[in-house]
Amino acid sequence: MKGSALGSPSLNELEQNQKCVLAFYSRKTGVLNPGFSQLLKSQNARSKMAENGLLHNGKVLTVDTMNPNVKRVEYAVRGPIVQRAVQIEKELKEGVKKPFTEVIKANIGDCHAMGQKPITFFRQVLALCSYPELLEENKFPEDVKNRARRILQACAGGSIGAYSTSQGIELVRHDVAQYIERRDGGIPCNPDNIYLTAGASDAIMTMLKLLVSGEGPSRTGVMISIPQYPLYSATLAELAAVQINYYLDEEKCWSLDVSELRRTLEAARKHCKPRVLCIINPGNPTGQVQSRQCIEDVIQFAAEENLFLMADEVYQDNVYADGCQFHSFKKVLFEMGPEYSDKLELASFHSTSKCYMGECGFRSGYMEVVNLDPEVKVQLTKLVSVRLCPSVPGQALLDLVVNPPQPGEPSYSNFIKERSHTLEVLAEKAKFTQEILNQVPGITCNPVQGAMYTFPLIQLPPKAIAEAKEKGQAPDMFYCMKLLEEKGICLVPGSGFGQRDGTYHFRMTILPPTEKLKIVLAKLQTYYVNEILCGRCNSSKYHLKDSSLTSTSEETTLLPDVLPLEEIESLQGR
Repeated sequence: MKGSALGSPSLNELEQNQKCVLAFYSRKTGVLNPGFSQLLKSQNARSKMAENGLLHNGKVLTVDTMNPNVKRVEYAVRGPIVQRAVQIEKELKEGVKKPFTEVIKANIGDCHAMGQKPITFFRQVLALCSYPELLEENKFPEDVKNRARRILQACAGGSIGAYSTSQGIELVRHDVAQYIERRDGGIPCNPDNIYLTAGASDAIMTMLKLLVSGEGPSRTGVMISIPQYPLYSATLAELAAVQINYYLDEEKCWSLDVSELRRTLEAARKHCKPRVLCIINPGNPTGQVQSRQCIEDVIQFAAEENLFLMADEVYQDNVYADGCQFHSFKKVLFEMGPEYSDKLELASFHSTSKCYMGECGFRSGYMEVVNLDPEVKVQLTKLVSVRLCPSVPGQALLDLVVNPPQPGEPSYSNFIKERSHTLEVLAEKAKFTQEILNQVPGITCNPVQGAMYTFPLIQLPPKAIAEAKEKGQAPDMFYCMKLLEEKGICLVPGSGFGQRDGTYHFRMTILPPTEKLKIVLAKLQTYYVNEILCGRCNSSKYHLKDSSLTSTSEETTLLPDVLPLEEIESLQGR
C-alpha cells in the first residue's frame, strides 16, 4: 500500500471509512444522519478553502496544505514522552513540587549528556583545529599538534570553517578507507566509495531517497526489522515508501531467521516491489549481535532475491557478551567469494556518535558503497552536493576516530586507557541492568550483547491495558508516561519501535552513570510491582520497598529470577 506500512490505511482511506460508517447508520435508520451531512459540508468547505490557501487566517502553509507524508512521520525517541520530560524539567526549575527532584533521561543514546567523558586526544586536536594559535603554545603533546596541522592542511584556506568537497575531505576519506581495510583484515577499500556524512542517519536517509521509486504495486518496498530504530519508519513515511516488517525472534535473543525474511518477502510482493533489506548490527533497540553464520545467510538471501543491502553498523565497538564478536557485512561478503562480492550491492554506515566516542553533537559519520552502478554513483554525488558538505569539524573528528594515536606516540597510552575504561564500564552496566530487570516479576530481559540499550518484555495486567485504552493510549505508552509523571524516569515505549501484537516493551539506555542507573532501576522496580502488577491487579502478594521485594509482612525476600507462569497469570487475573 503506497505511503504506509503493510496493512495500515492511509489518511484518505480513514476519512472514507468514517464517511461510510456514518452513511451506513443513516441507511439503517432510514434517516439521513445529521453528522454525516455536516461532515460532508465541512470537508467540502475545507477542501475548497485549502485549494485557495484560505484556511487558518489566510496562511498558505497549513496542516491541510502541507506535505501529507510529513504528517505520517513519527519518531518515538523524541516523541510525546520526551517532550513532556522537558516540560517537567522546566516545572522543577520553577519550583513546582514533584515526587522527585530530577528527570533522569534514559530514552536516548546521548552519551555525553549522560555523563560519559570525551576522549582527551580528540578534544585536544579539535581545540587546535578550531583555534590554530594554540599550536604556538607548549600545552599540548606533539602528536596532537602534528595531527591538527595535518587536518588543517587538508582544509580549504587552512580552516575548518571552510566548505569541503561534497563527498568529504579527501584526506579524511583516505583515512576512513585505511581504517576499513585494517578492520576487515586487508580487504581493499576505495576512498572514492566513501561518503562523509552528518552522522549515519543522514547517510541512511540519502541512500533510501535514491532507492525509493515506482507507483502502486511497483512502489519500492523496504524490509526493516521489528523492533526497529524509528529513523527507518520515519524516513519511509516521508518518502511514501512501503514498509515491510520482518520480526526478530525475541525467544532466541532477538536473532534473525532467514525463513522469516522469506515469509515476509513473499507476502510483500503482492503489494509492492521489495528492493531493499535493512539490517542493524549490533541491534538497536534490541542489543543483539548477529553471528557470522547469520550474516552469511542474510547475504546469500539478499543476493538470491536481488535486494540492495543496507548495513547499519554504528555500534560496532559496543560488543560486551562473551562469545559475541562484531563482523562487518563487507568483510563477510568478500570472504564469501566473487559469487557474492562481485554482485551484491551494499551500503554500510558508521558514526562518531556511539561506541566509546559518543560525540553525538558533532554529527559525523560515513557511508561506504559497494558494487554501486557508476551512473547511480554520479547521481548520489549530485544529491549530496545539494547540501554542500557535511560539518567540517565533524569530519576532523571522524579522522581522529579512524586514525587514533599509535604506539610510541605521546597520547597513545592515555587514549587506550580512556577508550578501554569507557567500554568496560558500559559492559558492566549492560550486565547489571539485564540482571536487575530479570529479577522483577513480570519483566523479562534478553542479554545485552551489544549497543547501548535494553528492550525488556513487560507483562501488563488486563486492568492496566484497559485503563490505557480508555485514555486512548497504547498500553506501554501509558505505562511509560505514568512512570515519568510519578517517578521522573524517561523511557521510550516499545510501541515506538514496533513489537508483536499483544506484547509490550520499553527501551532503556544503559548510559546513565552507575549510581543514577541504580536509581532508575530501583524506581522502575517499585513502580512496576506496586502500581502495575499489584495496583492494577488489586494484589497484595508483593510489595516493593526501598528496591527490595518484601511480602506484606515486611519480611525481606529475594526477587525470583523468573516468576512462575502460574503466579503471573494469577496476578493478571485479579
